Amino acid sequence: MKPSAFEYSAPADLAEAVGLLSDLGEDAKAIAGGQSLVPLLALRLAAPPHLVDLRRLTELRGIEQRDDRLWIGAGTTQATIERSAEVAATVPLLARATPLIGHFQIRNRGTIGGCMAHADPAGEYPAVALTLDAHVQACSPRGSRSIPADRFFTGIWSTDLAPDELLTGVTFPRWTGRTGFAVEEFARRRGDYAIAGACVAVEVDTDDRIRRCAIGLFGLGATPLRATAAEAAVTGSAVRDVAVEEIGHDAVRDLDEVPTALHASAGYRRQVAAVIVARAVRRAIDEATRAIAEAAHA
Repeated sequence: MKPSAFEYSAPADLAEAVGLLSDLGEDAKAIAGGQSLVPLLALRLAAPPHLVDLRRLTELRGIEQRDDRLWIGAGTTQATIERSAEVAATVPLLARATPLIGHFQIRNRGTIGGCMAHADPAGEYPAVALTLDAHVQACSPRGSRSIPADRFFTGIWSTDLAPDELLTGVTFPRWTGRTGFAVEEFARRRGDYAIAGACVAVEVDTDDRIRRCAIGLFGLGATPLRATAAEAAVTGSAVRDVAVEEIGHDAVRDLDEVPTALHASAGYRRQVAAVIVARAVRRAIDEATRAIAEAAHA
């Protein structure tokens, strides 16, 4: 199939883009890399009367340290993030999730802003943002605002963005100290959307106890999810006492409305998710404890 007819604009700067979105309202759809939107257009699952192309907006590209957070412009490609030493050092969880997104051709065009605004519940970037308590930056004629990730995703392919708002960037807090990170997912083939996935970040204190733990889930609901019960069960525990299999079961115990699809029933997704979470927790703790050992021998 081919897309239905639409008008096309390519604004030269952020002010022009915001003005167009404001003037056109719900008739407009912003397009960045197009890796999510173009297939929807081709299948006519989306038929916006007007496309606003963001590729000329240099203000939306870049990676910068801003106080204790890392800012990534919405137009920054996944390939740029994948190659960034600054991202790898500052937000390791984001760096490790990036190679799992599609294939390299997709990452060459796809953007972080597009992933966040598309809000696919099986997407890696939304789950990382939720796990790390990232903030989404948005701009409209009314001004700018910062939206916490736990309020940004409102449903399948839906967000808190108003029709005249443009996502301009994402800021990620930096985890310091003895930390470990892991991303695990299970898909039918490499590059497919995950049947179930988990993002884990842990911080271990000087007494070898888990000071902080964050567990994000994707592919298991209408939005990315936080496994708060599992996080609470881990926090405060001695590293040697953490039973990762139990944590995996804690993470999926209270999930509501796990989706059933052609290749994965809800029950199967739950079973896979429990194993995925256990693996990710173990890997994150192992990394954090290696950091302790390396510091002791430094």
